[in-house]
Amino acid sequence: MNTTHDAIIGLEVHAQLNTQTKLFCSCSTFATQPNTTVCPTCLGHPGSKPVLNKKTLEYGTKIALALGCQLSRKIMFSRKTYFYPDLAKNYQITQYEIPLGSNGHITLDSGTVVKISRLHLEEDPASLIHEQNNVLVDYNRSGIPLCEIVTEPNIYSPEDAREFMNKLMNILLYLDVFKQDSIIKADVNVSIKKTNYTRVEIKNITGFKEIEKAIFYEIERQNKETVERETRGWNPDNCVTYPMRTKETEDDYGYIIDPDLPEFTLEQSFIDDMKKQIPELAQQRAQRYVKEHNIDSTDAKIIANDLAVAQLFDAVIKKSSPVLASKWFRRELFRVLNLKNKQLHETFITVHVLVELFELLERKKITDRIGQQIIERLSDEQFSPKTYVEQQQLERFDDETALGRLCDEIIQANPQAVTDYKNGIEKALKFLIGKAMAATKGQSDPVVIKKMFEEKLR
Repeated sequence: MNTTHDAIIGLEVHAQLNTQTKLFCSCSTFATQPNTTVCPTCLGHPGSKPVLNKKTLEYGTKIALALGCQLSRKIMFSRKTYFYPDLAKNYQITQYEIPLGSNGHITLDSGTVVKISRLHLEEDPASLIHEQNNVLVDYNRSGIPLCEIVTEPNIYSPEDAREFMNKLMNILLYLDVFKQDSIIKADVNVSIKKTNYTRVEIKNITGFKEIEKAIFYEIERQNKETVERETRGWNPDNCVTYPMRTKETEDDYGYIIDPDLPEFTLEQSFIDDMKKQIPELAQQRAQRYVKEHNIDSTDAKIIANDLAVAQLFDAVIKKSSPVLASKWFRRELFRVLNLKNKQLHETFITVHVLVELFELLERKKITDRIGQQIIERLSDEQFSPKTYVEQQQLERFDDETALGRLCDEIIQANPQAVTDYKNGIEKALKFLIGKAMAATKGQSDPVVIKKMFEEKLR
């Protein structure tokens, strides 16, 4: 392989499709107790016949189109043979010879184009549950529909791998073919220049941070140890990879066309219908925000990358200033969601309360600091910002005469800070401003106070 990169990475991503029933039977994809949503087909009983779930084909086609893939008009399924306790019939139904989609891509923020070699549908095996010295099998997952997206080995850093996963997840959520709490996992192929790019596969990593950490670890390990072509697992508790087996080749799986499933044809009318159902995706949405509302491009991108937040933003800017709203969404809404470790739907932040809050800010009825406090409270409790400001007497304090007297009192009470400021220590001024903000309970404008102190301390 001719490359100048120290490490090359490829991903095989498996995303659970958001369907009510499994890929080849009518069993529910939702279960609360082990081995309760099963039938002869997903248990692999002799004589049982698979029937393709049409919704999975629709979802797979949408994903392929959104990723810029070339669609195959002929759809066929194969049997991938291997023997493992989670596979009741000793083969997995997947697509091998002709994938549903091929030659797609996702462009990273750096401009790097991650090429997608193939996209196909397949069934999930059962779940293995390890309890002390016992291994239990839950067949509820057997037959769950997955979409596998396989990249070319043209990812060159753990950070780029994580960004790719985030962008892919964003597209799946926008298409409404995947739910936030559904399973998405990846097999990661890592090789480095030092080993002449001997490929090592790390199986079934769940979580984007874990994928990034696993790649970091594996690159470091391969730089230190003798490397063989193999399959390894990932231990998230110890943050290490461990050997599982010698890496098999595709020929080892003995693929054959599944005789129980017919060949399907994608008619042009079906493809046209799927194209119409693809919504405005994050990139287009961000571009629209910039073009129509003159929003900062970075703010627009960050807002559009979260579908729930973007939908809320679209509703809010019908009644509020888009530029003001974008700044508060970017800086404060996301700050609070991260601080509270919550999703938007887990808060009381709605269109109505944000419109109220932004009106108070735009009319300069409250300071930014009070606005920040209100958003934080809205993450935990429901209330009207307008009523809350009135009841708590939080309206902005703009009496310049009173503010001037307050600044004089603070200057007199803090002579060392005054001396430090006059000696060029800028943080001393911030100390004085902080005293004034605390005295007014955050209800005064720090810019006005700063100007007053600067004039008084000349």
